[in-house]
Amino acid sequence: MTDLDPEDQKIITLARSAKARTGASEGAAVRDTDGRTYTATTVALPSLELTALQAAVAAAVSSGAEGLEAAAVVTAADAVDQESLAAVRDLTAGAPVLRADASGALLETVLD
Repeated sequence: MTDLDPEDQKIITLARSAKARTGASEGAAVRDTDGRTYTATTVALPSLELTALQAAVAAAVSSGAEGLEAAAVVTAADAVDQESLAAVRDLTAGAPVLRADASGALLETVLD
């Protein structure tokens, strides 16, 4: 595994902590262009369903973020789902999306 930038490791750690704290299926964190971070987990309500990354992007946007530097999701899935990628891309095309496992180990970086 390649050494991660400390700021990227931080958002993986925050995503992992959010997932562990709530017992959700996924945890996510995003870092905006001002360096602020936002975390979220999967939302599964009868009237609202969001992936963890969608929820983290929504938290960033609702707090005034205009762009993202990076995003991270801690998941057991084999890939980052298209809905999550679309939410990140809606705010910032090309922002790296880091996919990590429950231990926080980086599995892949999605750039497109």
